[in-house]
Amino acid sequence: DPQPDTADRLRLEGLLPPGAVHQGIALLVDPLDDGGIEGLKDELPDGHDIVLLLDHVTDPRNIGAILRSAAAFGARAVVVTDRHAPEATGALAKAASGALELVPLIRVTNLARALDQLAEYGYWRVGLEMETDKTLAEAVRDIRRTALVLGAEDEGLRRLTREKCDFLAKLPMSGAIESLNVSAAAAVALYECVRG
Repeated sequence: DPQPDTADRLRLEGLLPPGAVHQGIALLVDPLDDGGIEGLKDELPDGHDIVLLLDHVTDPRNIGAILRSAAAFGARAVVVTDRHAPEATGALAKAASGALELVPLIRVTNLARALDQLAEYGYWRVGLEMETDKTLAEAVRDIRRTALVLGAEDEGLRRLTREKCDFLAKLPMSGAIESLNVSAAAAVALYECVRG
């Protein structure tokens, strides 16, 4: 068993990224194994099968909060792109509140290719988009395997991502507020997917 190495605060802070919340403890660990998109091929034995895909969502706190909602509502995985998503740092893990160990955070090179693979596995790809007529509840009513796609905090879904979706659907909002933060939208969307 490895023995703890007692260090003063300055030495500890020198080992960690700037701004890391460490509470006086640091541990060197291997990265979590995400299983890859291929790990989503087999259907779950029962219930809803939901995967979240994030299109250029870059704020680690938002991704952490989305992971937390994914764990709460039983989503199978959260998929992000290598180049346009933060690493699983302390800030992301803290926002996830333990969900990083429960829900795989799958990193892919190309989101469009990942969406194609999920379609081959039987997932219906539903993009969250406010400028459409269909509500999310209507879109997922008879769907068992859902790949729910959410866009960036400021620009929404990119054109190529939008074109890869089988449906575009919106959350039923009053119009008093134009949009929700992406992590709040993810939580509401996950609830809509599982409540039926």
